[in-house]
Amino acid sequence: MDGAAPGKLGEQVPDWRGGAGPTVGGMPAEQPTILATSGGAVPGQRLRWEVGPLTHHAVELAGVSGRAPRVCFLATACGDNPAVLADFYAAAGLVGWAPSHLALFPMPSVPDMREHLLAQDVIWVWGGSVAGLLTMWRLHGLDEVLREVWQAGVVLTGVSAGSLCWHIGGTTDSFGPQLRAVTNGLALLPYSNGVHYDSEPQRRSLFHRLVAEGTLPDGYATDDGAGLLFAGTELVGAYAENGTAGAYEVVRDGDRAVETPLDVRRLG
Repeated sequence: MDGAAPGKLGEQVPDWRGGAGPTVGGMPAEQPTILATSGGAVPGQRLRWEVGPLTHHAVELAGVSGRAPRVCFLATACGDNPAVLADFYAAAGLVGWAPSHLALFPMPSVPDMREHLLAQDVIWVWGGSVAGLLTMWRLHGLDEVLREVWQAGVVLTGVSAGSLCWHIGGTTDSFGPQLRAVTNGLALLPYSNGVHYDSEPQRRSLFHRLVAEGTLPDGYATDDGAGLLFAGTELVGAYAENGTAGAYEVVRDGDRAVETPLDVRRLG
């Protein structure tokens, strides 16, 4: 498996930037930053969907001032669906971002993927098939590029598949209606990840079973509308863009999984 080996919950990695930051003019966060969510987009008043408080928070974490934040959208998990890309540009225009996207179908949409991603403030990864996303990213070498981008301080965020991908693995419907384990995530975060924890009945029970049997390492889960903030690999906060969503730590204890609710900050 590419990426970091499993570690203890809350374990930190060093500040990989070495004071350098991105090489092409990005706005680096103070340390590698990921906001992994089961949300980040909300029903729109003018559009089909608009940017939600979780994604606004990811952009705030980049600390941009004096110009529009540069946000790059990756819709690999839904096959670079043109309708989804159009929705993103409409939503980004509404909030005043400097938007771009990186598509891989039918070929990479930018001449130098590394240069383009290092120039961003935030990378936002959409949902869909995490299995397909990981396959395409590795085929094009994006797994290593995204690790470099994360280490450079570009904020990474995403929903569903765009949350699972940063972890060792989790539960997925990539293979069909019956959920299965995915265990070959990028492992930037050395934990398992459960998404849509409250909205799909199979999710919670399967996640518990996979952690209990050791198929997945200890990890974290989010209800729809919740997100987990990591500085390096340390969990530093749980957030929600509605009044009910929760976030949870799930750890193996003998032959069972133990779930502990996390304190969640409600974003306006």
